[in-house]
Amino acid sequence: VQLQASGGGLVQAGGSLRLSCAASGLTFSMNVMGWFRQAPGKESEFVAGITRSGDGTSYADSVKGRFTISRDNAKKMVYLQMSSLKPEDTAIYYCAARGDIYRAIPVTSGAYEYWGQGTLVTVSS
Repeated sequence: VQLQASGGGLVQAGGSLRLSCAASGLTFSMNVMGWFRQAPGKESEFVAGITRSGDGTSYADSVKGRFTISRDNAKKMVYLQMSSLKPEDTAIYYCAARGDIYRAIPVTSGAYEYWGQGTLVTVSS
């Protein structure tokens, strides 16, 4: 299984970025997907998750209304559209996949079985 995240970079506060995660080795359409982030010196935190069909999403309160998670099962891709970025959004962003028997979107990292390598997002003030 491979999850390859991309799209990170340096952006000014108020700007936008779109992260992508390409999956391989998974059925994908049977996997709940999530995005997590880890800022320097802080613990990993849940950002957003999406159900297998894409008809349900969940967001951390800190990003609600600014970030949008989506997926394309045909392409085995999951996306995180980030808008109105703030300096506190600076972190390494990871995509993650649950095992294919699960339907819920958990917020705990331990519930996700597969992880990508992360992509760095830096928001300057």
